[in-house]
Amino acid sequence: MLSYRHAFHAGNHADVLKHAVQALILEALCAKDKGFCYIDTHAGAGGYTLGHEWTQKKAEYLGGIAPLWQQREQWPELAGYFAAIRAMNQDDRLDHYPGSPLVAAHFQRPQDRLVLMELHNNEVDNLRHNLGGEGVAIHHRDGFEGLVGLLPPTPRRGLVLIDPPYELKEDYRRVADTLQKAHQRWPIGIYAIWYPLLAKAVDRSAGLKQALARCGFERMLCAELSVGPQAEDFGMHGSGMVVLNPPWKLDEQLAGLLPRLAQTLGQDGQGGWKLDGTGDKPPTG
Repeated sequence: MLSYRHAFHAGNHADVLKHAVQALILEALCAKDKGFCYIDTHAGAGGYTLGHEWTQKKAEYLGGIAPLWQQREQWPELAGYFAAIRAMNQDDRLDHYPGSPLVAAHFQRPQDRLVLMELHNNEVDNLRHNLGGEGVAIHHRDGFEGLVGLLPPTPRRGLVLIDPPYELKEDYRRVADTLQKAHQRWPIGIYAIWYPLLAKAVDRSAGLKQALARCGFERMLCAELSVGPQAEDFGMHGSGMVVLNPPWKLDEQLAGLLPRLAQTLGQDGQGGWKLDGTGDKPPTG
């Protein structure tokens, strides 16, 4: 099934969590001069125009990035994330929003490499239009299969972002199966996995987290952000990010960030957050 188009949801609360965590991890990787490899299994179009009719249909960014953008000076911990957004816009306007590939491209240095995968025919064309050039490889392929085939990467340090649409129940199983295989090929990589928090009748986040905990990684950090109460039958009230092999102090950064995001983005004061696990060991050498 290839009906999902992220433009309908660009810049919403789930994007804020996903891209804020992504930016913090990339900042940690950039703290060393050594190059890194960024791999995106479900890259989408790469970036989005907020005035597009698809984005305006639900205008979910108004409850996500828009309120943060208006008060961005009050969020110094998200300076890198905001810089990636500012790079797409002029005069401090918020006309465009970066997908995860353009967030990664903002942090890319000459020694770094981006590997982007997208299966949707139209989306991969948009991705090629929005990104390209030296140090960027774009693959028109299934991201689950492609990830395993590309590991271990060069350079040998880096981040994998996995954020399928979860339109199919099988996506949850495929995420866990892929991470088990990835651990065998590249156990030292950082893996960030996005997932939705859905209504009670259809939510599968607990099972996914349990499966990821059995993939063999020594450290696992789980951050969740909800913007409203959990419904019984339908709807997404939040999302989460599991980070395997999290960088040092990411847990401390998120412990300070998540309560503020819940307060700012929560609907009618009903935002919530959760943080489980710990960060990486202190760096050596």
